[in-house]
Amino acid sequence: MATDAEALKTKITVCMFDQYGTVVDMQGGLVKVATPYLQKKGWNGKPNSFVTWWRRTHFENSMIDALLHREHTPYRDIGFAAVCSVLDRAKISYTDEEVRELVAAIERLECFPEVPEALARLQSRYKLVVLSNGDPDMLETAKRYHKVPFDQVISVAEANAFKPHVATYRKAADLAGVAMDEVLFVANHEFDCVGAKAAGMHTAFINRRGRPFVRTPYRPDLTVPTMADLADAMV
Repeated sequence: MATDAEALKTKITVCMFDQYGTVVDMQGGLVKVATPYLQKKGWNGKPNSFVTWWRRTHFENSMIDALLHREHTPYRDIGFAAVCSVLDRAKISYTDEEVRELVAAIERLECFPEVPEALARLQSRYKLVVLSNGDPDMLETAKRYHKVPFDQVISVAEANAFKPHVATYRKAADLAGVAMDEVLFVANHEFDCVGAKAAGMHTAFINRRGRPFVRTPYRPDLTVPTMADLADAMV
């Protein structure tokens, strides 16, 4: 890894991050929100499983939206439909307002514990940019909760598609004013690393759960367990 990192340091000017699940703890944060809600509903399943279903359904629907090549559907709308589907699956009664409140919790998620200090170290050497599937207003609200002073925050709405559509990474590099190969794209998600690498960026996989990476020609340049390890390698 050291050799790979040293080579990257000569090329990289921008570290670009996925936000949900990479910078902020999406699974843990949403479980905290969903647990009391599900308890009030008398549902006896596991809140962690509920959130996993929610996130998987959201992901599937966002991929369908990107592949349709129609008008881009806002992240919030995709999330609303996903939560409704999971509640229906779990046979839990709900109101539209309750669903909107659950989806809005995404905007209030907090960072993984090591992230602020690690990103501060990275920011001493690189421009820090977010490229997120979130809507622009959601990302603006999120700044008050994650409290990381990114140099630039970009929504995929600018490219009219969800990641990992190639247009999202190209548009982000264009808005950041850099060439694709000057970017180290950092994500906790395989699909995001594969998408960014296929588009022409370098990538770093934050492998918090120690998972094997999918067999693909578009493997990450770096694989590290935490953001602190990324900062150790790249600063």
